[in-house]
Amino acid sequence: MSVPSLSRGWRLHADGRSIAPGEVVAPGERLTWPRTIGIGVQHVVAMFGATFLVPLLTGFDPATTLFFTGVGTLLFLAITSGRLPSYLGSSFALLAPIGAVTGYVAGGGGPLDEARASLAQGGIIAAGLALALVGVVVHVAGAGWIDRLMPPVVTGAIVSLIGFNLAPAAWNNVKTAPVTAVITIAAVLLITVLFKGIIGRLAILLGVVVGYVTACVRGEVDFSAISQAGWVGAPTFRAPAFDISLLGLFVPVVLVLIAENVGHVKSVAAMTGENLDDVTGRALLADGLSTALAGAGGGSGTTTYAENIGVMAATRVYSTAAYVVAALTALGLSMLPKFGQVVATIPPGVLGGAATVLYGMIGMLGVRIWVQNKVDFSDPVNLNTAAVAMVVAIADYTLVAGGMTFSGIALGSAAAIGIYHLMRWISRLRGTTLEQASPASAPAGTELEGTAYAKRHKASAQG
Repeated sequence: MSVPSLSRGWRLHADGRSIAPGEVVAPGERLTWPRTIGIGVQHVVAMFGATFLVPLLTGFDPATTLFFTGVGTLLFLAITSGRLPSYLGSSFALLAPIGAVTGYVAGGGGPLDEARASLAQGGIIAAGLALALVGVVVHVAGAGWIDRLMPPVVTGAIVSLIGFNLAPAAWNNVKTAPVTAVITIAAVLLITVLFKGIIGRLAILLGVVVGYVTACVRGEVDFSAISQAGWVGAPTFRAPAFDISLLGLFVPVVLVLIAENVGHVKSVAAMTGENLDDVTGRALLADGLSTALAGAGGGSGTTTYAENIGVMAATRVYSTAAYVVAALTALGLSMLPKFGQVVATIPPGVLGGAATVLYGMIGMLGVRIWVQNKVDFSDPVNLNTAAVAMVVAIADYTLVAGGMTFSGIALGSAAAIGIYHLMRWISRLRGTTLEQASPASAPAGTELEGTAYAKRHKASAQG
């Protein structure tokens, strides 16, 4: 598989200053550079709220994580030939396995165990390489087998159980400062419904700002590390370590990353009117390599971001030039240690409030997949597939076998796939249930909007 480049550049859309009614700025086009830079900075703001929460919740360095999102985005754009606009932000799907390995609790009173963090990085690398391998297979064989392996009932269950499995982690933060957490939650919810456009889409980020100000007033913020940090400097990198017994925690997350990337391709294709099926394998490969690269240096895994889909729908600008600007801006911010320390001072009460909303949203995104695809839960196959998988994940069932540890997410994901296909095969054989005639899955992940979202916004994206 050859790796294309962006050396051809972007052609100017019309006069570069305006977008005519019914038109969009295609991925291979751009507006004037000042306008393109402005839109690129918007993309940074849009992804920032969710991206910086991941390192704060895992104890990883925010500047390092931001650095690898910038590098990963540039890598993604290169591998997809600049045809698929996307920012690769931090993936929430990896929060649970990282936390299981490190034992880190934000604000829990202790620093991150560096040795355990290195082992978590090894797991991130394994997940990234597995995703890259899937990308190669999809590029050669097509993506149809993904829909057959993970129909909507399975995809929805896997996405949901990721979010709900994380609920205890949110509570651990909330209970340290419940007043601040409640104010943060209230701010996120109110901003979401009070404001339209980009402000409404930045509800998480602005809610965190409100919570941070509240925490400052209540004396919950320690500013000492900010004064000790320099103004300019490289991010802190950490070497990975590997323990095969921990890989069972990470590799199942690949299923969610597949769903996110495939759904992103479908969404962008629907909004731009371009057929991007042939780039699906490259997208998976690129995200896999980006995730592995982040794990190698101390960053979190990456994934395509729905927040940036929202910016594109609002601006009707799908230019990948704007994403190059966004990636370079993120790289620049990662070189400002004081900025990283300011982010790191966000206290656990604020994080718990934001996590309550975000983890719940992840869970409900899975439910939305069921609704969008009209999954029939009167069918016992579908009902039992979701029921068992959800309980296994929420209760965090754990299995140690062959020197490897499998937690609730891994076991729940395996249960969703295994139960569905086994029960469906037996029901066909015995004629005991009516087979659901559901549409092909259009997966939507923890950060990704699915096809219904794309259809709703296609009209607005085209004027």
